[in-house]
Amino acid sequence: MGCTHRTGAPLQWTQPIPISEKNSMHPIRRFSRHGQDPCRLPPFGIAAKTVQSMPASIALSDLSWSTPDGVRLFDTLNLTFGHERTGIVGRNGVGKTTLLRLIAGVLAPASGRVRVSGTCAMPRWKTTAQPGETIADLFAARSALALLDRAEAGRADAEALAKADWTLPARIAAALIRCGIAADPDTPLTALSAGQRTRAVLAAQIFTEPDFLLLDEPTNTLDRAGRQAVTALIKEWKGGAIVVSHDRTLLEEMDAIVELTPLGVTRYGGPYSAYRLRKDTEAQAVQRDLVHAEKVRAETDLRARRAAERKARKDGAGRRTRATGSHPKVLLDAARNRAEASDGTNARLRDRQRAAADAALTTARAAVDRQRAFHMALPSTGLPSARVVLRLDGVTGGYDDDPPVIRDLSLTVTGPERIVIAGPNGSGKTTLLKLMTGELAPRRGTVALPVPWALLDQHVGQLDPARSLRDNFLRLNGGADPHTARAALARFGFRARDAPRRAGELSGGERVRAGLACALAAPVPPRLLILDEPTNHLDLDGIAALETALTTYDGAVVAVSHDAAFLKTLAANRTLELPTP
Repeated sequence: MGCTHRTGAPLQWTQPIPISEKNSMHPIRRFSRHGQDPCRLPPFGIAAKTVQSMPASIALSDLSWSTPDGVRLFDTLNLTFGHERTGIVGRNGVGKTTLLRLIAGVLAPASGRVRVSGTCAMPRWKTTAQPGETIADLFAARSALALLDRAEAGRADAEALAKADWTLPARIAAALIRCGIAADPDTPLTALSAGQRTRAVLAAQIFTEPDFLLLDEPTNTLDRAGRQAVTALIKEWKGGAIVVSHDRTLLEEMDAIVELTPLGVTRYGGPYSAYRLRKDTEAQAVQRDLVHAEKVRAETDLRARRAAERKARKDGAGRRTRATGSHPKVLLDAARNRAEASDGTNARLRDRQRAAADAALTTARAAVDRQRAFHMALPSTGLPSARVVLRLDGVTGGYDDDPPVIRDLSLTVTGPERIVIAGPNGSGKTTLLKLMTGELAPRRGTVALPVPWALLDQHVGQLDPARSLRDNFLRLNGGADPHTARAALARFGFRARDAPRRAGELSGGERVRAGLACALAAPVPPRLLILDEPTNHLDLDGIAALETALTTYDGAVVAVSHDAAFLKTLAANRTLELPTP
């Protein structure tokens, strides 16, 4: 792989080697000049190192990059990261993950440079595990730990003993504990939940002690305990960190927030709350500018009308005076010429003022449009307060080849209740939702769902990735026409040009919005919304729009979420806590 970083001479990738030497403490892939400084790479992350002759920093200079289909994401971007924790925010599709990949050297910029002073580690989240893989493999430490086992058993020669790193197990354990994982290095990855694997991958990266952590949505798949562990880690992190996230609790631990927009990048000092305050202040200022521009434009029009009326009166008076013959014609002609010259000058001035007012109004309206977030419109359901929406009676269930994770569970949802299903990763929350909707049949007990309902799962599985947004909508809403599809998609932030886009090309947050648009536009409004981690892939504007929509929704809600801020806004009536598996 070629490296786009520059520190005078070209940087080259070196090949990873296993941990074996006595003094090689940190498994990490490094950038080096002329191929020097050999590296070691945990198989589930990317790390980079440059020759460090100054404090650790990352500088992007005139960076430009476009998608394969020609959409320009960055155009001469200039940005510097120092030894601090920086949150990256922005709307879905604006290029946040791409920015991290450019910094890590995974992508090459079309033009410009990335300068890295120090080491960078970017975890590659392990969503699935292969048989035989262990935690030790995340640390690239299998052979080094095997050497220690042989040494303890008396089966290692003097040469091997000289290479043994007896501190390795304790250092691996310490890294795991920092991420909330209490497990031995030989623990199979298949024995860990998705959230636990995420934390184990992060532990392998901090084990390398990089100068910069590059984290892309690190809390997305984590339960409450996992989010708390990652947030605590970032809070205590002494190096630099660049974190792409919409987790408002995590962003509150940042030293700065960098916002990406199609117009460029803006840096805000302080945590998320300070950023939010600044954004609200900016929005109010933009609104004031629009009101002022509209006032100036109206006043300009009023002055022009009054000037036209005065001219009409003067012209009328002049014609009447000329008609009486009471003044010499030469004097009247001179007065008329002076008046026409003055009127011409005033007319040009008014035209310039009107043009300036129009330009200011156009600029103010554009600024408001850029800041205007889309609004999700949830239809009224008219759900009676005594209507049974969902009933589970003694339900036991799970996947066919596994022991049932849900056992003898009973639940009744009546009227517009809001129920939160909570529990650690692996406790069966998503399984329970599938039992509710009939995707899984219970092994024992009964499930009744007697009202129209809509499900938004965290993977938006109802969308066909090969079909366009418009075709997905028409497929899921029989009888709808293309005009209805465009209108429904528009209510969830999609423009007319987005309708032909294939669902598989959308970002995670765009898929969530598309799923909501398709699910909520049925001829009969759903009286029950079932939400499985609905904020996992939404950007901050999308989360705010969903929270606002749910505050006015008059149907029932059953939600699985570990987003503390979202749950606070949802204001659940009850919480069903599933036990630790």
